Amino acid sequence: MKDFQNGMNEIVDAIYNDYSNGREIDRNDFFGQPDQDVVIEIARKLLMVLYPGYYRDDTFETESARGRLAILVEDVMQSLRHQIEIVLVNDPRFKDADKATRREAAEEITLAFFREIPKIREYLDTDIDATYDGDPAAFDRIEIVIAYPGLFATTIHRLAHELYKLNVPYIPRLMSEYAHAETGVDIHPGANIGKYFFIDHATGIVIGETSDIGEHVKVYQGVTIGALSTKDGNSARGSKRHPTIEDRVTLYAGAAILGGDTVIGHDSIIGGSSFVTKSVAPHTTVSVKTESTATTDMKPTEV
Repeated sequence: MKDFQNGMNEIVDAIYNDYSNGREIDRNDFFGQPDQDVVIEIARKLLMVLYPGYYRDDTFETESARGRLAILVEDVMQSLRHQIEIVLVNDPRFKDADKATRREAAEEITLAFFREIPKIREYLDTDIDATYDGDPAAFDRIEIVIAYPGLFATTIHRLAHELYKLNVPYIPRLMSEYAHAETGVDIHPGANIGKYFFIDHATGIVIGETSDIGEHVKVYQGVTIGALSTKDGNSARGSKRHPTIEDRVTLYAGAAILGGDTVIGHDSIIGGSSFVTKSVAPHTTVSVKTESTATTDMKPTEV
């Protein structure tokens, strides 16, 4: 027992001493970091705001519809405001500001975010329609809301994207990683996604930060809308690194579309397992020939 205790003390000392190397991993403070569990709970409660008949809590049977909403919104707004206030110390604009200034800024950001909820719901309604119209396996729209991981990932993204546009540190990414963990769909909160967005068989999908996606776009499992590898590393921050996908494009399973200069023209089809790093004209079908040597065939579709 004594040898075990001595060994344990030695291990604690060794790990503690390792903290003194001055690396990022050695930081021993939590100042400026949001509570990850609280952020996930905020996202869950926002689902109740977005879909009032689908996600419920104990107040559902005891309050009027408006009363339930008022309780819920006040709860989420206070929690979100507090988390934003914490992370604003990481924003250069507020790094040296006093707590009262950060609190006021957090209140303004929270109000601005919640004012976008009706717009978010408008977009989600079109996403549900796109899913129902695009998937003959969908029993009805209720099934899509309660059971489709693609809509779940899109919903969390639309919330995170509004916070991203308000320059909130960390919280949007935590929300997107919550959806990523739940569904296998990795959408950076910076990605711009238009109405009528449909993810089919949602898993293994990656959509990068500077992606621009139009309306009526359908994405199948395993698709990557990503960046080309670069030696510039973090110096490429702020540049357009991810593709533009125009309206009414279908991206089939396993396709990879890469590069900030790559534009997939409207009404195009990118076949499964295609690897695309150059722009494609509108009304084009891209497919991979299954011959001894795989090649990519690009040709306009008949219209």
